[in-house]
Amino acid sequence: MRSSFLMLPLAVALVAGCAKEPAAPTTDPVAQKPAAAVNTVSRSHDESSYAEPDKVVIKGLALDLKVDFDAKQIGGSATYTLEWKDKAAQQLLLDTRELTVEKVEAVAADGAATPLQFALAPADKVFGSKLSIETPAQPTSVRITYHTAPTASGLQWLEPSMTEGKNLPFMFSQSQAIHARSWVPLQDTPSVRFTYSAHVTSRPDVMVLMSADNDPKAARDGDYAFKMPQPIPSYLLAIAAGDLVFEPISERSGVWAEPSMVNKAAKEFEDTEKMIGAAENLYGEYRWGRYDMLVLPPSFPFGGMENPRLTFATPTVIVGDKSLVSLVAHELAHSWSGNLVTNASWKDIWLNEGFTTYVQGRITEALYGTEMAEMEREIDQTDLLNEVKDMSPADQALALPPLNERDPDEALSNVAYVKGAWFLQFLEQRFGRAVFDPFLRGWFNDHAFQSANTDQFVAYMTKNLLPKNPQAVTEAELKAWLEEPGIPAFAQKARSRNFAVVDTARIAFLGSESVPSSQVTNEWGTQEWVRFIDGLGQTMPVEKLAQLDKAYHFTGTPNGEIAMRWYPLTIRSGYAEAQTAAGEFIQKVGRRKLVLPIYAELLKTPEGLAFAKDVFAKAKPGYHPITTASVEDMIAKAEAAAPKQ
Repeated sequence: MRSSFLMLPLAVALVAGCAKEPAAPTTDPVAQKPAAAVNTVSRSHDESSYAEPDKVVIKGLALDLKVDFDAKQIGGSATYTLEWKDKAAQQLLLDTRELTVEKVEAVAADGAATPLQFALAPADKVFGSKLSIETPAQPTSVRITYHTAPTASGLQWLEPSMTEGKNLPFMFSQSQAIHARSWVPLQDTPSVRFTYSAHVTSRPDVMVLMSADNDPKAARDGDYAFKMPQPIPSYLLAIAAGDLVFEPISERSGVWAEPSMVNKAAKEFEDTEKMIGAAENLYGEYRWGRYDMLVLPPSFPFGGMENPRLTFATPTVIVGDKSLVSLVAHELAHSWSGNLVTNASWKDIWLNEGFTTYVQGRITEALYGTEMAEMEREIDQTDLLNEVKDMSPADQALALPPLNERDPDEALSNVAYVKGAWFLQFLEQRFGRAVFDPFLRGWFNDHAFQSANTDQFVAYMTKNLLPKNPQAVTEAELKAWLEEPGIPAFAQKARSRNFAVVDTARIAFLGSESVPSSQVTNEWGTQEWVRFIDGLGQTMPVEKLAQLDKAYHFTGTPNGEIAMRWYPLTIRSGYAEAQTAAGEFIQKVGRRKLVLPIYAELLKTPEGLAFAKDVFAKAKPGYHPITTASVEDMIAKAEAAAPKQ
């Protein structure tokens, strides 16, 4: 997905590898938060789940569901194939959030069903309700009949007016990090992987898709079947339904989107097959069959979500010049880092996102050249260095401490993405690509379809990389990357040649009355404009902003990367002419990365707070629950900090 820190002392980790699991949580049916690790930090223990995978794991899932747009709910049954690891275990514990569980049954080989006793604990605000199922006979198959709530955090229901075509309703899921539990009872932890099948019915005029084997030629008839033969963690379970059509890109890749968007998206993403080939050349075979993309409505809260076989993507990256298709490279890269080899718990999310950001850069470099990749790295690194200034030291480490009561969504930052990738770039620089590329390919192959933690990566690196050149990296340097806050002083920063030209043009503009010449700016893409605006400072005279606006039309731009930088600058500077357009932008777009910086600036003044609340009231019906929760939290904090009248 696109866009902390107690760990074993590194010297111990280099020898010991994976830490010992803590004692399992107790199983009484009263409200109980996931158990925290005690004393020694277990990198594989997931504090964000009630599940007990040391006792029993889900190996297979069979869904039989109905999508009900009128009730805004999904209902039906989930049948689990279980593998019991502890012969003394007598309960199956699952994660749920706002689910209504109607019945639970053990299912025999002949199909006979026997009722099982169960209890739903009172809901925890972050983790939902623990579902305790009494299983003294340790059945190999259990079926739960249930339905979701209209307010399920992992689902968004859109009226036709909120879609591109404004013809049919739309529904889609967002399961990462712990939202799968809001639409399927699960062991909602990345440490558990399962295969799945699904039978889904819906109104006959919408197309239903899942993170599975979607048939590009499937008839739209309201009755659909899916299979995912590769084992996946719960956060990669995904579903969508709406007015969707398919446009192929290659034999194994294409785009699903609303009819008015599909051709534009296919053109923007036409290099996808080349990206797959570039990644395969580096890291081995693509193991998921098809790689398709689903372009969602603008309310999607993230840039993309790497659901296997069907990446969910925001329409905000479709700007007509391919300047933002690194998002496709990023989500595709997850097919190796994240989907194939998965972080065992969310405190090690850098193993997903840092590796993926590194691989994204290598794909971008292979297709669009070293300079494009270097520009994107420099932008990322500059943003990270600014972000860590306001972060707690613990959250600046790659190996986060136990999250305990924290929502994994709120613990995620650019540290996982950019510092993680920066660390891998550091290793590449020290060992050279001739050594580092086969090492990384080996990591993916040797841990394919498994979950892993930081200790395991350190142990693998100690065995398979460090001996290649024992003097290349010191223990202190590794400790600085993995355990310590900030970016190590010895880290080599990205340096773009193009940005030297941009910086010269910006300096000339700031010291003169003239905007940069069109002979210069006509060659600029999104990356150069981002660099230009980022360097303008915290505030500017409104006359200067008006001059830029007249020349380059930043106000009203459809490019979200420019908008998220331009509008905060105008708000801080008092450039009132941009306020209406800023409000229209955050009302139309629900991608958190793009709208939250604008809200943050508005909320700093009483007038801005009032404007933000008015815009949010209009935008909220079209926002995803994840975006809504983030904005509501920001507004509440701003109101609490405001002077009392």
